[in-house]
Amino acid sequence: MSTATLVPHIPMSHALALGFVQGATEFLPVSSTAHMRILPVILNWQDPGTAFSAIVQLGPIIAIIAYFRHDLVRYIAGIRRSFKKGLMFPKGDIDARLGWYTVLATIPLIIGGLLLEHEINHRFRDLRIDATVLIVLGLILLVAERVGTRTRTLESLTLKEAMYIGVAQVLAVIPGASRSGCTITMGLFQGLDREAAARFSFLLSIPAITLAGLYELYSKVIHKHASLHGVTGPYLAATALAGVVAYVIIRWLLGYLENEQNTTIPFVVYRIMLGLGIFYLLHAGYVFPQSY
Repeated sequence: MSTATLVPHIPMSHALALGFVQGATEFLPVSSTAHMRILPVILNWQDPGTAFSAIVQLGPIIAIIAYFRHDLVRYIAGIRRSFKKGLMFPKGDIDARLGWYTVLATIPLIIGGLLLEHEINHRFRDLRIDATVLIVLGLILLVAERVGTRTRTLESLTLKEAMYIGVAQVLAVIPGASRSGCTITMGLFQGLDREAAARFSFLLSIPAITLAGLYELYSKVIHKHASLHGVTGPYLAATALAGVVAYVIIRWLLGYLENEQNTTIPFVVYRIMLGLGIFYLLHAGYVFPQSY
């Protein structure tokens, strides 16, 4: 008979702060993983643990599904039509095409995540990696801003380009990379305008973070028979807050990027400053590479 594993007790104030950060950074190109790992270290808080992260991530998952619920209904209907017609990409059926692009472009992440699972849980757990990747991919996003034509809408996306974006999403398994950062950057390199790049990034995140979140929930909580006895309040409160904040961020970012005058440069600057800040803390001895 298995014995339940107790998950860490987290003060309500800490749980809400972490839930807010999770929701605020999940869909911005700034790496939610880096933020969730560095915040407890800087504030000298107890490590919330993998069970907390797995549960709180359900908030943003619900938020993205809720925001794109109408699009999802159309795309699923489009995929069903393609089955009836015997064609994966029926001519002129944009909903079927984008629905299949979202499904197919998720496959590289599934493969990459399974192949790199050991590195994700062990070798990649180093703040120097977070800091380096934050800066490097921030600079790559800057290049994409400069060279991308930004002349194409989402409807013009091809399967080949969607797969390129899907492959770029694999880089998100590296802490500090940011799933949305990688996909938006590749979308800009493909000539998409900023709003289209962000929209496809968000659509691609639905199967990506849902599958990853459910897998984490199973492996870190259910499979380990983790008990939430006595900690349900903080965990649920953090999850709810993360979901509400994530919904607001999705709505805000799409509106922000819809205006051609607004760029992703503020996120580039933030990524570089955060990466340099982590390096400073490491150099000064305030934190250590394997602090989490």
